[in-house]
Amino acid sequence: MTATTRLVEVRTKILKQNDVTARALRERFEAAGVCVVSLVSSPGAGKTTLLQKTLQRLRERYRVAALVGDLATENDAQRLAQANVPVRQITTGTVCHLEAEMVEQALDDWRLDELDFLFLENVGNLVCPATYDLGEALRLVLFSVTEGEDKPLKYPTIFNTADVALITKMDLAAAVEFDLAAARRNIQAVRPGMEVLELSSKTGEGMKRWLDLLASRQ
Repeated sequence: MTATTRLVEVRTKILKQNDVTARALRERFEAAGVCVVSLVSSPGAGKTTLLQKTLQRLRERYRVAALVGDLATENDAQRLAQANVPVRQITTGTVCHLEAEMVEQALDDWRLDELDFLFLENVGNLVCPATYDLGEALRLVLFSVTEGEDKPLKYPTIFNTADVALITKMDLAAAVEFDLAAARRNIQAVRPGMEVLELSSKTGEGMKRWLDLLASRQ
């Protein structure tokens, strides 16, 4: 048996177990009536800022909470806790993505039936998270205008496993000469029909449409 064959077999086994756990989580979420939303992006695309603003606005009408994945530190969880909602950190160590079992363990003593929305902020990475189901009802892939229009072409798998694409930091679009039309074409080339939202957490541009999308899930 070659090393490559062994690696494929181990990875297949890991993904199979993850899918089993994710299915159980999804059933648990649905039974509790909580809408679970995951966010995936490269580091620095604005996930944490968007989530902080989202939690602050949603808490006025809904019961919300968040789980935050990161390789090290609890910096993001501390930022999100400023929204005065329940937040927990999942420190993954050397693992570059969240896995369903990590989510399951982090939620061990939480009353999910007391939540309307649960947000999962994945580790900053557009590769590994693409193949790991977390039991979420809605998966978002974010990329900022500072990253360039070709992000969907470089990382097609994450766009094919996500439900909605969010183009962030639109307040910087003119400064970095971001071509929005090209970015939209690239998304559609990879995932025809994918819903795309443009927003700026700083100025509030596009936030109403984003919040309306979430509200439609309740």
